[in-house]
Amino acid sequence: MSTFELRNLDECLEKHLPAKELQEVRRILYGVEKDQSLELPESARQTASQNGFEIKGFKFEARPEELRKPRLVRIGAIQNSIALVTTAPIEEQREAIWNKVKSMIKAAAQAGCNIVCTQEAWTMPFAFCTREKFPWCEFAEEAERGPTTKMLSELAKAYNMVIIHSILERDMEHGETIWNTAVVISNSGRYMGKHRKNHIPRVGDFNESTYYIEGNTGHPVFETEFGKLAINICYGRHHPQNWMMFGLNGAEIVFNPSATIGRLSEPLWSIEARNAAIANSYFTVAINRVGTEEFPNEYTSGDGKAAHKDFGPFYGSTYVAAPDGSRTPSLSRCEDGVLVTELDLNLCRQVKDFWGFRMTQRLPLYAESFSKAAQLDFQPQIVREK
Repeated sequence: MSTFELRNLDECLEKHLPAKELQEVRRILYGVEKDQSLELPESARQTASQNGFEIKGFKFEARPEELRKPRLVRIGAIQNSIALVTTAPIEEQREAIWNKVKSMIKAAAQAGCNIVCTQEAWTMPFAFCTREKFPWCEFAEEAERGPTTKMLSELAKAYNMVIIHSILERDMEHGETIWNTAVVISNSGRYMGKHRKNHIPRVGDFNESTYYIEGNTGHPVFETEFGKLAINICYGRHHPQNWMMFGLNGAEIVFNPSATIGRLSEPLWSIEARNAAIANSYFTVAINRVGTEEFPNEYTSGDGKAAHKDFGPFYGSTYVAAPDGSRTPSLSRCEDGVLVTELDLNLCRQVKDFWGFRMTQRLPLYAESFSKAAQLDFQPQIVREK
């Protein structure tokens, strides 16, 4: 991976900076004053080592309160590459990815995770670059009764864990149409519901509108035993209003399962989910896949570049951000990994009380302005010299 000589920014900083300078750099970059490391059980580390993925642990703390106990929740964010070449039979590809991620979920459970979330479209290659319907549409499955949900439901119940997983959904009740969908399974193993991707990219190789359109599920928040959760799927992270609506509906943690590549979006990656955590006083979990995926046929991007068969490299760098603006270091840019993070959800209210963003926002003013901007005869509010 010559393009990924820089495996991890944090390792680069640790290698080249003296201890005191490193501490100050982390304060400036990550908003943390002290070590965030979370000690993980040896069993989780062994599972990671035996199956060839990294596992890291971090924590966020809140101030002690007199009337509320700490609301500690551990989340696991999974980033992974595909397991077989894209020319392998569909069922074998999916089975291989299942087996890979099962071991990662096992490690998350051993690390005490209450909630786990996968990357976007985790059961398949990110074939939406090709614009080819076949064989890629064969990966689509039902959200509630599909094989992946059934398989993960057993794990959710066995591990007493909420599992959020992102699939290509086939909607059998509406003409077998296809959606990009995140499914939420409760820790009882029951299907809770789903959310469909609100914003569909039309940039570079991201030709996703060939397969599905903008979602129709609004901005649902799922109230689980371990907190109120929402999912802002991939490209929705570029839209502040999308993040805001999950916050208005009461989310405490918003997961952002993604698939995005270097050169296109990496400078934005460390900023957007963190900004959303600050603006909306909740935790955000930015998850990206890793690896380069090669397809049988060449395709073009409409950007003047030569036709090509590979999509990527996806740059991983999964991280978690807190409502106070702090964040964890990232997972690797090129390796499979599980990021385990312990959160105290009390921090959400504490930040709201301190900054007063909810108290000072102007929803009626925004609503009026949005209504005007949506009209065909809209005129921007620009004042010019007379």
